[in-house]
Amino acid sequence: MLTLIRKFCTMKPPTNAALLHDVDIPTKKATFGMGCFWSNDSLFGATPGIIRTRVGYAGGTTKNPHYRNIGDHTEVIELDYDPKTVTFEELLDIFWANHEYGLTTKLKRQYQSMILYHDEEQRKVAEQSYNKMQARCNEPLRTEIAPADAFYAAEDYHQKYRLQGHKDLCRSLGLDSSKLQTSHLAARLNGYLVGVGGRSQFEEEVNKLGLSEKQADYVRHEIERNEGGGLAC
Repeated sequence: MLTLIRKFCTMKPPTNAALLHDVDIPTKKATFGMGCFWSNDSLFGATPGIIRTRVGYAGGTTKNPHYRNIGDHTEVIELDYDPKTVTFEELLDIFWANHEYGLTTKLKRQYQSMILYHDEEQRKVAEQSYNKMQARCNEPLRTEIAPADAFYAAEDYHQKYRLQGHKDLCRSLGLDSSKLQTSHLAARLNGYLVGVGGRSQFEEEVNKLGLSEKQADYVRHEIERNEGGGLAC
């Protein structure tokens, strides 16, 4: 497990105004519980069609949860996605294929397998997807499907956890605690830096991200070093 990083990126204004922090297009939300949320943040961050990611606590009734006392909530990732690029069904395919602790294992509430739907269409699609997956399993699925309610953002040191491990890069991007949850660029790099998406995909979009050549070369090096590795927390 990576050493816990308790301080978010040093707050400095970006030196490059072209950095793609903000993407202003219509999006939909999806919320999943898949085990430890650090890995999910990287996994979805570099998925085509994902605009923003944030991790937090949801699915329970405890007011104002925090990491040391999340009550009856679950660690989840909340996504803003472009439905013209990626569908909810495709996001569910990623959901089913990437549970860190398995789909049939009984776990404590913190790591519950969970789909929190944001509208009636998502509910129907989630239930259909669940039924198809259950037909392929020999044991009962433990995935919970429920309406999305209050989402409580996790502490700053949890947001874009892998990206925050690259302090110099993070500082050069001008990230503050708010941008860690809203920046499109931060979401992409949080995945690319651990090899998610791969070199080819990165090259397809690097010119749109606004990175300097030095920053882009740094990311390329990390992709090549980590591509194909695991994402366990």
